[in-house]
Amino acid sequence: METVKAPLPAPARHAVSKLGADISLARRRRRFTQASLAERMGASVSTVRRMEAGDGRVPIHFYARALSVFGEIQSLENLLDTERDYIGLAMMDQRLPKRVRPSKSKSVW
Repeated sequence: METVKAPLPAPARHAVSKLGADISLARRRRRFTQASLAERMGASVSTVRRMEAGDGRVPIHFYARALSVFGEIQSLENLLDTERDYIGLAMMDQRLPKRVRPSKSKSVW
């Protein structure tokens, strides 16, 4: 299977860049070296450097590991919380029937 290498859209590129900068700031506030963070994450120093630089090719599991080290894994868990997916819920509500009629077959209730 061939992977399509489309350019990262500008908003996504910005978000990954900001996340990298935030990881760098969180690391430095905790007085972790890049090597120390890499060890805690089970990653290489070059991966930490690439994350902090906002490299969009870093796999998401490394961001999950960094967030876990910082005690912020719930941030990842809540990124697309389906209970608060207001657009998705509104789209589902638009497809609801106007009326519900009893079926002509025997009811299972």
